[in-house]
Amino acid sequence: GPLWERPLMEVRLGELHTWISTCNFSPQGLLGAAQRAWSSYCAKYIHVKQGGPAGISMLLAGYCLLSYGWNYQHLKRHRWRKYH
Repeated sequence: GPLWERPLMEVRLGELHTWISTCNFSPQGLLGAAQRAWSSYCAKYIHVKQGGPAGISMLLAGYCLLSYGWNYQHLKRHRWRKYH
């Protein structure tokens, strides 16, 4: 099919620049991409017939890493305090 209809994992490295230039970077386009990514994640890991804890644990691990990244500066300063 056309290059703009292919998902990212099916684009060759030489076609990557052209594929990125066809993407819609408006707020509405980014919102649509986020919705498609979320529905794809849910279809693959959450809404399955014989699912395990993998989908929820991946979501939880991602949240923990993101939260640690947001609070890193605060945690770094807190580590060097001395309590007497």
